Amino acid sequence: MNPEPLNLLSLLKQHFGYTSFRPLQEEIIRDSLAGKDVFALLPTGGGKSLCFQLRALARPGLTLVISPLISLMKDQVDQLRVNGIAATFLNSSLHPHEAQERIRDLRNGVYRLLYVAPERAMLSSFLDDIKNWRVNLIAVDEAHCISEWGHDFRPEYRQLLELHRVLPTVPFMALTATATQHVRDDIITYLHLKTPSCYVASFNRPNLSYKVLPKVDAYMQLLTFLRSRQHESGIVYAQSRKSTETLSEKLRMDGIVAAPYHAGMEACDRTKNQDLFLRDEVRVICATIAFGMGINKSNVRFVVHYDLPKNIEGYYQETGRAGRDGLPSDCLLLFSGGDVVKQLHFIDEKENARERSIAKAQLDQMVHYAESAECRRSLLLEYFGEQYPDPTCDACDNCLMPRAMYDGTIDAQKFLSCVYRLKEKSGFNVGVRYVAEVLTGGDTEKIRKWNHQTLSTYGIGKDRTREEWISLGRELLRLRLLRKIDADGFPVIEVTPHGMEMVKQRKTIMLTKPLEPEKTLKAEQQVQEYDIQLFETLRALRKRLADERNVAAFVIFSDVALRDMARRYPATETEFKRISGVGEKKLKDFGEVFMSEIGEYLRSHARQEFAKEETTRPTSGSKWLNETTRATLALFRRGKTVAEIAAERELQASTVRGHLLAAVNAEEEIDLDQLMTAEEQQQAVDAFAKFGFGNLTGVFEMLEEQIDYTTLRIFRAVNQKTARNSQNGRMVKR
Repeated sequence: MNPEPLNLLSLLKQHFGYTSFRPLQEEIIRDSLAGKDVFALLPTGGGKSLCFQLRALARPGLTLVISPLISLMKDQVDQLRVNGIAATFLNSSLHPHEAQERIRDLRNGVYRLLYVAPERAMLSSFLDDIKNWRVNLIAVDEAHCISEWGHDFRPEYRQLLELHRVLPTVPFMALTATATQHVRDDIITYLHLKTPSCYVASFNRPNLSYKVLPKVDAYMQLLTFLRSRQHESGIVYAQSRKSTETLSEKLRMDGIVAAPYHAGMEACDRTKNQDLFLRDEVRVICATIAFGMGINKSNVRFVVHYDLPKNIEGYYQETGRAGRDGLPSDCLLLFSGGDVVKQLHFIDEKENARERSIAKAQLDQMVHYAESAECRRSLLLEYFGEQYPDPTCDACDNCLMPRAMYDGTIDAQKFLSCVYRLKEKSGFNVGVRYVAEVLTGGDTEKIRKWNHQTLSTYGIGKDRTREEWISLGRELLRLRLLRKIDADGFPVIEVTPHGMEMVKQRKTIMLTKPLEPEKTLKAEQQVQEYDIQLFETLRALRKRLADERNVAAFVIFSDVALRDMARRYPATETEFKRISGVGEKKLKDFGEVFMSEIGEYLRSHARQEFAKEETTRPTSGSKWLNETTRATLALFRRGKTVAEIAAERELQASTVRGHLLAAVNAEEEIDLDQLMTAEEQQQAVDAFAKFGFGNLTGVFEMLEEQIDYTTLRIFRAVNQKTARNSQNGRMVKR
């Protein structure tokens, strides 16, 4: 039997305080120890840094870590040192005398890990030095920076190939948290990885919830959201440097400790604000959308995108800053058509046509995500080539509160007809925005130039705003009633044969109701899983210890560890060693002081008992339904009809049905007999048997629109759950 896995587990517990590896970590480490080049794609919070950190402890010599941001290096080195691991960094923040001392120690083999930026790694003096430092691994972190297709391309990463020439026998480990297949191929090619072992973990972050709201009075939306999370830290991303400063100033005036962070600030001010955030002295950091990799804080509980990101990769990376400790965290995006216009303006300023084309395609994907009524988790995973296995995730707004459908036949006919008439009159195709201008009766130079104000479809859509028509046009693209084509490098649209058929035969077209702004943005109520007052006491102790050592608070212990202590009340070394993240060094340095604090607390407070711990957001269950959905469900279970509930609660019937669908998706039982007659249920069984669960529109049309569309979605959801739980997978009535 090979003893190596046991040895690695021993090192893991000794230095990092964990008793098991996360998915793929052990395989990555063992392949690297065997001398192989390794490519590893692990999500943020998936433990990619540990792959090279633990590997460094398993072999004599030095691990060279290429890291793109100076601001990250100190925190990572601080964490390693607190765990008793000899690590250092070299960057421009060091006084020359201190840098020379560290170089001397490197020559003497004092350190196991060295962090440097790619620019320093390419200095000729550095390349000469590392030949004598017994380097046994080159770890390239944030490796997606090497690709033009990545969301954060850095040309200096392309030069890292020079390390192969200087250290030809040293294996590489390339790591990233986000990369499409194109980016992965670029990483392997440009780093010249030799027949690498490739590991790609799931992109799913099960502890994150995703929500999109239309941007209406954005600042008040943000303020309400933050006030409902008084004791939590988070990041607010904005498009411009000025916005980050304005937002942070307004938040401070409203009693929320916030600070800006952007590239236009003096380096010392940026570092100061980041340190205050890491030490929990600033609760909210307001940063430009490009900012992200500089934050190494495990207990970020929320990320708000105040403005629209440029692409899904950036959005995924930025939302990934939340919940790195595995605890439930929230991601909110405020979306408006105006943000899309701003982004298009920036894209049009690019001189390179290829860059403009790539940027527009990426923005289209981001807008599709924001406007879609589909599961947001599924959309994110699909972008990276991964399929989410379940019909709903029960942790995004679209799954928890599905949007109602409406008969959008007339609106769709107006849009499709306008597209057709514009092509018929002018002989060329136009884009979605131009069609919206014509429908709303716009008086523009282009419309007058082509005499489009004389079209029968001109101005027939004045009952909607231009942005609403643009959004509707994008939904018709998603429904494949329209398609995009290229016209001399410009994306334009045309009606598909299916779209023409729908118009000519006047078939019903079901569309999604637009997103509606919420009056309040409350944090979800969660089951108490630890002694909250003790947790706050331990947080205060952690901060005092961190300040004494001039390190970030989470370097001492993560929130996960503190919650674990506030559940278990450890009183002996043996009990304390069972706390997540407690290794030998932390037990020695901090065990006594934390156990003493817990003992002191118990002298004046009763010990609480808790159910089995859940460290991630549950995938189902009514405790994650919002209050209004639970209220509807309670009335429904008392035997009230949809119409009666709608009248009592002053809601639309479609909203009530949406609540019931959300309840079914959260694994709640509902009685279909209250919604549908036996005859209707049998008709639905026959229609789904013919068309399958995937073609709801076909079922709706076969039933001649006699059964409400959302009711059919509820029927489908109930029967999908029944099929998953039964042997034969047949539909049954309930």
